[in-house]
Amino acid sequence: MPADALKCKECSTTYPLEARFVCERCFGPLEVAYARPEEDPAALRRRIQAGPHTLWRYADFLPLEGPARSALPTGWTPLVKADRLAHVLGIGELYIKNETANPTHSFKDRVVSVALARAKELGFDTLACASTGNLANAVAAHAAAAGLPAYVLIPHDLEEQKVLATGSYGAQIVAVRGNYDDVNRLCTEVSGERPNWAFVNVNLRPYYAEGSKTLSFEVVEQLGWELPDRVVGPIASGSQFTKLARGFDEFIAAGLVEGSTPIMNGAQALGCSPVATAFAEGHDIVRPVKPDTIAKSLAIGNPADGPYAIELARRTGGSIDSVTDDEIRAGISLLAKTTGIFTETAGGVTIATLKKLAERGDIDRDERVVAMITGDGLKTLDAVRDTFEVAEIGASLDAFDARFAPQEVTV
Repeated sequence: MPADALKCKECSTTYPLEARFVCERCFGPLEVAYARPEEDPAALRRRIQAGPHTLWRYADFLPLEGPARSALPTGWTPLVKADRLAHVLGIGELYIKNETANPTHSFKDRVVSVALARAKELGFDTLACASTGNLANAVAAHAAAAGLPAYVLIPHDLEEQKVLATGSYGAQIVAVRGNYDDVNRLCTEVSGERPNWAFVNVNLRPYYAEGSKTLSFEVVEQLGWELPDRVVGPIASGSQFTKLARGFDEFIAAGLVEGSTPIMNGAQALGCSPVATAFAEGHDIVRPVKPDTIAKSLAIGNPADGPYAIELARRTGGSIDSVTDDEIRAGISLLAKTTGIFTETAGGVTIATLKKLAERGDIDRDERVVAMITGDGLKTLDAVRDTFEVAEIGASLDAFDARFAPQEVTV
């Protein structure tokens, strides 16, 4: 299924497979369009299964001219059956897609892998991005492994853990006084002045976004070539959320799996919930907001793919909800205590929203649900500070017994 062109999502105007991201005719966003040759699904499935245990096993569905290689193996992350969490929430069958297992511990390794591979094909010599943190980590690491210089532009108040990790890979960090939307605008301006720089989520955005589809491909394969009934995932720009659905749809169209697009439920933090607000109010247009939330990786006040996320949620019978910072912290704790998976604040948003859906009665007992955990809790440690107690005692058995009285055992 080779990439055929770049196509406007609004007016369907097509362009060559170049480094461009906006339609010259209507200023709509561009995405990769594929030629769809007839192929035996059984042969395609065998080729996928014979591939590497990375996202490149799905190379037939990615926008590259030649064989894809990357220095950092990415993808094929665990799909964890979360029986204890399902029991707590009253859900029949629940899985956690654990993206903390990627090289820089978030799903951003996927999109950077695809963008970097395409950047090399197009002749770029420097990797760059606008980031709320996870993307900065991924760009810095993948550029270092590939031997390319990297520039990452971030909001000035980003979590320290993400800044420290990014700097350790040798990238040039540029902290911009402003929020992510200010950073993104600056990157768009810089990309026009640096023709040899590949801004993965600006001038290479159509290729970059395709990496998110591989999450859905893996879920289908890990479920035994079956579709989930419902997917719950976070929304920042809305790109990942919409690409998840596209991944399922492409496997359906290729004959690799039977069924229809799962119900899609989006999750936002209340302090930056323009998509959830528009959905709740029945609007198609997303009104920008100024972010104010602990979920900084989702703090995009003017989400480019927000309208498409709304359309997807409505089309599949899903929803887009928002949760408070306290609910986010509780979601982080609930996931950790029932699955052993420690997620960052974006994952707390997802789990808190999953809990809200369950309590609202939106999820049927016979549904198979997948929740997307997109980043590691070690990146947002401040979010869990003071949420638990540390018992300090003297170094003696008496001190231990005084603090933790032995429990009587009844026969």
